[in-house]
Amino acid sequence: MLAHRTGVIGLPLRLLAREVYDRIVDLRGPSVVALVTGEERIVPPRTQYWVCTVEAMPQGMGADLVAVDEIQLCADPERGHVFTDRLLRERGQHETLFLGSDTMRGTIAALVPEAQFMRRERMSELTYSGQKKISRMRPRSAIVGFSVENVYAIAELIRRQKGGAAVVMGALSPRTRNAQVEMYQSGDVDFLVATDAIGMGLNLDVDHVAFSALSKFDGRRMRPLAPNELAQIAGRAGRGMKSGTFGVTGDAPPLQDDVARAIMDHSFTPQNKINWRNPALQFGSIDRLIATLELKPDDERLMKAREADDLRALKALGEITEVHARCSDGNSVKLLWDVCRIPDFRGISHAEHASLLEDIFIDLHQHGEVREDWLAQHIRRIDRTDGDIDALSKRLAFIRTWTYVAQRKGWTRDESHWRGATRVVEDRLSDALHERLTQRFVDRRTSVLLRRLGQKEAMVAEVSETGEVTVEGEYVGKLDGFRFRADKGAGGAEEKAIKSASLQALAPQFHLRADRFYNAPDTEIDFTEQGGLMWGSSAVGKLVAGADALKPKVEVFVDDVAGAEVAQKVERRLQHFIDRKVAALFEPLIALSRDEELGGLAKGFAFRMLEAFGILPRGDVAEEVKALDQDARGALRKHGIRFGQFTIFMPLLLKPAPTRLRLVLWSLSKGLSEFPESPPPGLVTVPVAADAPEGADTMSGYRNAGTRAIRIDMLERLADMLRAEDSRGGFEAKADMLSITGMTLDQFADLLQGLGYKAEKGERAKVKTVTEVMPEAPKDVAEDTPVMDLADTPPEGGIIEKPEPPQAADTPKDVAEIIDEGLAPIIEEPEEAAQVPETMEGMDPAENPQGTAPDAEIAGAEMEIFYTFTWGGNRGARGKPQGKPYDRTKAKRGPRHDSGKGGKGPKGSKPQNFSAKPPRREKQIDPDNPFAAALMGLKDNK
Repeated sequence: MLAHRTGVIGLPLRLLAREVYDRIVDLRGPSVVALVTGEERIVPPRTQYWVCTVEAMPQGMGADLVAVDEIQLCADPERGHVFTDRLLRERGQHETLFLGSDTMRGTIAALVPEAQFMRRERMSELTYSGQKKISRMRPRSAIVGFSVENVYAIAELIRRQKGGAAVVMGALSPRTRNAQVEMYQSGDVDFLVATDAIGMGLNLDVDHVAFSALSKFDGRRMRPLAPNELAQIAGRAGRGMKSGTFGVTGDAPPLQDDVARAIMDHSFTPQNKINWRNPALQFGSIDRLIATLELKPDDERLMKAREADDLRALKALGEITEVHARCSDGNSVKLLWDVCRIPDFRGISHAEHASLLEDIFIDLHQHGEVREDWLAQHIRRIDRTDGDIDALSKRLAFIRTWTYVAQRKGWTRDESHWRGATRVVEDRLSDALHERLTQRFVDRRTSVLLRRLGQKEAMVAEVSETGEVTVEGEYVGKLDGFRFRADKGAGGAEEKAIKSASLQALAPQFHLRADRFYNAPDTEIDFTEQGGLMWGSSAVGKLVAGADALKPKVEVFVDDVAGAEVAQKVERRLQHFIDRKVAALFEPLIALSRDEELGGLAKGFAFRMLEAFGILPRGDVAEEVKALDQDARGALRKHGIRFGQFTIFMPLLLKPAPTRLRLVLWSLSKGLSEFPESPPPGLVTVPVAADAPEGADTMSGYRNAGTRAIRIDMLERLADMLRAEDSRGGFEAKADMLSITGMTLDQFADLLQGLGYKAEKGERAKVKTVTEVMPEAPKDVAEDTPVMDLADTPPEGGIIEKPEPPQAADTPKDVAEIIDEGLAPIIEEPEEAAQVPETMEGMDPAENPQGTAPDAEIAGAEMEIFYTFTWGGNRGARGKPQGKPYDRTKAKRGPRHDSGKGGKGPKGSKPQNFSAKPPRREKQIDPDNPFAAALMGLKDNK
């Protein structure tokens, strides 16, 4: 074209027109080159060369050269009739060129007999490479999709695996498209994701083209792409003297052999039929215009074009009464046709587009121009750069409508102003869209790393004091203990690139850290409740089961690149730590295992304690306990072992620190995948964990009872209190029982039921309490006579229990053992109960209950809930009392022993039976007790 004085060239895409325009401007300057598209119009006064879209080509210019690119689009169902019209009617004064596929040779020869044909062979080879995953796509590749959603999905995948991609679509503005292409051409990204828009003459540095699909939606239906359409796109690979390849990826099936061969050999089915629409339009009326548009061709090679968007809009507007009334002359009908040719850039719906065209036509017909306030309102609504990619793309589509309107001569009062205004908004939206596309689909960090790794140059990497690793100034991850943690946003090839680049700087850092860790005090190292080993906040290893439950092994977390020396040093330090931790927290248990003086049954029982980490449910070792004599028990007591009613345990091992470690070691020995956590320290009861493994309550230092578990040492204290109650006749919970458990009455009832008791709920009138007044001491009692303190007043029942005497190691061998026959829990009883004065012994609590008002009114009194507890019978093993209730009055009291279960009396004696509560006995008045003597005197006087 530049060889001629003047020329007009029609191109299939606005993007391509802009590219050609820029190239000519570089050669001839902007003063002689015009750019005319539907949305852009740059026409200098001395224009010599016109670069246009095919639809916008000026007619009747008389230019020396007329050229139409991609002439094979005459067969396109949407736009083909426009290309056919240019083929049949546009001519240059000196030369006319139709550029395109050889498939049009026969049709052009028949319709334009004077045409001469010049064939240009491809100067490079195009080869089919088959199917390949996107993750294995080589750099400088273009992946083609046929929908916006598909393009975005592919670009997102490439960002994660390859660092990013440029995005090119026909709907983008030239400014956005050029910015994306420049990013690809400059090497900032090595991949391009595009629609079939790249097939129309965009000359890019592409080595490989991959199709992600082999069908597309053509506006009416999904249809497979023809071989010539595939070839148009695949031909972007390898331009000039550079060979290229094409293939498929994603969900696209491999190409059939004949299709692949046709693309490589440029051999396609000839286009024997092309689309045509009557160019000789008549504007007498809307109906006449429609009739001329639907006229059928008279040549066998021409076929009537299907109904285009402009004809559909004309029919819709012709049915509107006001529009039809306004089209009473040819000029009005022609104006309506010009309005109907506004492309539906928005793509919302035909009805919505027709409504907008109606408003524009009425304005133009009534005012001769589009009202400026109405136009300004629409432009202001679009002029926003906030939002995501979709929002900006929609605004760009909307502004293209008003850009088209502003470009039409005579449609606005101030054409230059509105062309500039719409152009500014489009450029602003284009820049914002380019920025959003880059933010979403390009990871510059990964792009830099991959490019520098490909260049095989040494990269600058640094490690901060806090372990943060940067490469080429980009944050790539953190050194956590002795493992490198890549940034969370990394993935696929990015993660590999980051590791390859980062580990170059970490080798000396691993050795420095290992030396510092080896010399760190134990206070800087700790274990977690799941068996992890921590150095500060960094995980450096974990515990694994060893041959001995109290001798766990360690497994270190060290990257392979750190080397065996670093791993061995970390392993030795962690093994020292856990060995010392076990020795310190389980000192009583380890001392028990090393006691060489233990022998016989005591040694076997010590081994059982060692296996159970210092806590044994008594029901599990009932026979072993029965078999232990007093010497054996004394020897075991020296090591702090307590023989409780429910549990045999070492109280020192119930502290929080040993409990936490015991649960970890026990979980390791059981091979659990998830370890139970220790209860918070200081709690007497905790909720029962339904999903906890069997035995976890014991290892936690608790015993499950109902919906809650009670600490085993507090359970033994509760058992002491329960032993003094009448478990056969029934008893109520005392304040002390609720106090030591920290429970409500309902919770306490559930707890006792879990321990084997029955709870009967009742309701009664709440009796008001009165202050108890101590009687004055008799006058004849000497002043120095000791007076019983109120706190020592015998409780209801008349027995004051002494605290449990300390468990002496030298208990006489001749102390007979007491057999537990199974009423309430029985452990070691006090040696004897305190004597109660006869005056109190003879009182009937039912007549005047202690602490209540005798004359309390029942009617209208506040009601209260109470529970009556009785023993539930034989409960089996695990330390629960066995046997049935019996008459305690028939039992003879023998010497006590420390076992509350299954003991034996003196040699030759028969087993003795005991109830939970001793029977009421006649108390003998101690003559040496002055307070008791005074009470007897008062009774006699009464």
